[in-house]
Amino acid sequence: MLNSEDPPGFEQLVLPHLDTAFNLAVWLLRSRTDAEDVVQQALLRSYQFFPTFHGRDARPWLLQIVRNGCYTWLRKNRPVECLSEFDEDLHSPVNPTPEALARAGEDRERLARDLESLPPRSRELIVLRELEGCSYKEIAVILSIPMGTVMSSLSRARRQLQLALVKPVKGEAARER
Repeated sequence: MLNSEDPPGFEQLVLPHLDTAFNLAVWLLRSRTDAEDVVQQALLRSYQFFPTFHGRDARPWLLQIVRNGCYTWLRKNRPVECLSEFDEDLHSPVNPTPEALARAGEDRERLARDLESLPPRSRELIVLRELEGCSYKEIAVILSIPMGTVMSSLSRARRQLQLALVKPVKGEAARER
């Protein structure tokens, strides 16, 4: 039994973030089974290196380990996915109508599918910020990039998702005529 003077341990600092870690892995790998494997490895790694962790917030630390594990797994098993990034020249900004945004917001399945279609870097930014509620500072730590890069990359990722959401679904344009 812990007494009030004992420093918080692995169970108190790391395990509460296990669901967030799994969610990130599922979105990055697009497979629950692969995500389970990567998160399990990340958990073992975090447990092994926990004695060297001296912070108070283990969430960014754990998510960084999970993220690195996901990209290592992707490089070994799906190298093409790691190479696909957003091409600014191919995508120009667009201002969708409020009706189009409302229609897209109602279709959760389409939102998930469009989110999955984003390159891994864009997908992880959206998941960390919008689904997991990580701060820009936490995301910067998790991704090992400057906070300014987080903000600009997140802006591009949101624009990519917005563009995907306003594109008509196959067959939808034919029905509207």
